[in-house]
Amino acid sequence: MIDPVRPEVKDAIERCLEAGIRPIMITGDHIDTAIAIAKELGILNENVRAVSGSQLDGMDDETFEKEFQGISVYARVQPEHKTRIVTAWRKIGKVTAMTGDGVNDAPSIKAADIGVGMGITGTDVTKNVADMVLTDDNFATIVGAVEEGRRIYDNIRKAIQFLLASNMSEVIAIFMATLLGFTILEPVHLLWINLVTDTFPALALGMETAEEDIMKRKPRSSKAGIFSGGMGVDVVYQGCLVALLVLVSYFIGVYLEFGKLIIEDSAHGITMAFLTMSMAEIFHSLNMRSQRASLFSIKKQNTVLWLAALGTFLLTTLVCEVPFLAGAFGFTTIGILEYAIAMSVGFCVIPVVELVKLFQRIKARKSK
Repeated sequence: MIDPVRPEVKDAIERCLEAGIRPIMITGDHIDTAIAIAKELGILNENVRAVSGSQLDGMDDETFEKEFQGISVYARVQPEHKTRIVTAWRKIGKVTAMTGDGVNDAPSIKAADIGVGMGITGTDVTKNVADMVLTDDNFATIVGAVEEGRRIYDNIRKAIQFLLASNMSEVIAIFMATLLGFTILEPVHLLWINLVTDTFPALALGMETAEEDIMKRKPRSSKAGIFSGGMGVDVVYQGCLVALLVLVSYFIGVYLEFGKLIIEDSAHGITMAFLTMSMAEIFHSLNMRSQRASLFSIKKQNTVLWLAALGTFLLTTLVCEVPFLAGAFGFTTIGILEYAIAMSVGFCVIPVVELVKLFQRIKARKSK
């Protein structure tokens, strides 16, 4: 006698294995039934084995700690066995999720890092101790939740990296200008950049869809910080890059205004520096759609990000070109040439970051 496997479960198990998540079957069925189902789902293979509750009782703690990593199927188990299994995996530093629907599942669900209760067949006791409840009692929903969790975490990192790199570029540019004795941006310019140029693209990055390989990555360590995976280095070099582009644009404006390169306050230089800073951050938000993948390899489009970038571009252009707005911000009228140069210098952030990403991907492949 056998409970037929739901058609979507096999695909869900395969996605788990690709994502570095190891499914462990714990069942009250006979061991032969459990083995048959586990083989069908791909949980059981030549590298792992199945044991019954009676065999588990015969193992002392020392023996079980040596052997449990090679066991993927437990049959005819008791409630205390489930808790013992969860505890063993947690003891070696693994993040565990435990599912169940009965009262006897409550202790092991509570012992796991993430307790998952069944919303339809689950008892009130199980639901109360669970961290999350499946309203459809479907294992595939757990895998979908893992993917969504990874997407959200990815997008948080993208927004943080974008904001930190953008703010670092502003700090570096103003610091260098102060050391050299000229004004590159006024406080009102920084306020505009922080409220408009940074805010809308950062919010749009939070709506980015999951990357294609998101369920093929190994799970991140629970101890890994927000800057892990090279994000800290990325923030520093990208902040320095944008600051350098802004300084270059300022001195081009100085040259076009005075006919020579001098360290001097320049209305043209300030206007071009503002344009370059704004445009570079808009272009950089497109880079942030993926930390490592090329912008041009992403098939799905983030419509909200494109709208945010377009809206920010139009508002920035209005501030620089409409006379009464330009006057309020202390900008001067610049020609088409200066405008095009400022845009082009800002655009340079895309090819440079793309080149760095290429080297990072090559290095990652070699390390594997």
